[in-house]
Amino acid sequence: MPESQSLWLIGGTSESVQLAEAIASLNLPCLVTVTTAAAESLYPQTPSLQIQVGRLNGKQIEQLCQQQHIRAILDASHPYAVEISRLAIATAQRYQIPYLRFERPVVQGDGGDQGGFSHIRVTINDNSETRPYTSVRAGFEQRLSSTAKPNSLNPPLQTNNEPSVISLDSFETLVAGDYLNQQRVLLTVGYKVLSLFQDWQARSTLFARILPAVTSLEAAIAAGFSRDRIIALRPPVPFELEMALWRHWDISRVVTKASGVAGGEATKRQVAAQLGIPLIVIDRPVVMYPQQTSDVAVALEFCQRYLGIAE
Repeated sequence: MPESQSLWLIGGTSESVQLAEAIASLNLPCLVTVTTAAAESLYPQTPSLQIQVGRLNGKQIEQLCQQQHIRAILDASHPYAVEISRLAIATAQRYQIPYLRFERPVVQGDGGDQGGFSHIRVTINDNSETRPYTSVRAGFEQRLSSTAKPNSLNPPLQTNNEPSVISLDSFETLVAGDYLNQQRVLLTVGYKVLSLFQDWQARSTLFARILPAVTSLEAAIAAGFSRDRIIALRPPVPFELEMALWRHWDISRVVTKASGVAGGEATKRQVAAQLGIPLIVIDRPVVMYPQQTSDVAVALEFCQRYLGIAE
């Protein structure tokens, strides 16, 4: 195999760091792309790994694949970083480069806490198959009741006053409904979507948890968050700290992404169940991946196969 041929690992997640370490242990030539210098420091320093920092557009991806002689693409980007995935898939199809998506598993149920709670899934203006409504008996004491009025955009959180998890198909569905009205809301959704909540600042008390970065802080302030309603923390946030923060701010509703265990979703589900606070989970964007796995062994076999190295 020519030395110039390489694997492209799309990074930016804790899973991609683990994959990079495994790939390096196999001494496979690999180019890892990340968007920040802070992320770069997380990856192993080894001659077989080349780390490139910066966002990529479609043209740059094509140039990267050609100049680096990319033999295969392993996409371990964040579940909500859909633009890089879609661009990589398009390039892979155009140049017939094997592509595999490494998708972190979704969190099922309550994320591991004992007992259970209700789960409502809502999809608005979706042409796909209708998603199910399921309910599991909850064994937790009620902390608050919903102030939202039931309507087509806003089903009741729970008719029997039990805490619940609501899955929504998008942030647009959330802000168009009445889920946040007169609530003390903790947003753990990243900085990029905070501007969507600006109009809600007068109708609810919003708090934002963001990464400790200038870009994140500037976006939060621009979206109307005062400095006393912003906290900068880098995940993972332990259970005790998560619970203490919700209690300190007297939170009555929490919004998060379906980001999996690595993104802290399981911990938030556990805290929500413990405190009886409704948790709104925004579904992952839909991407038509050619093939995907959540198994590290399958991902490594893919890398070895297309770099021509037998196990």
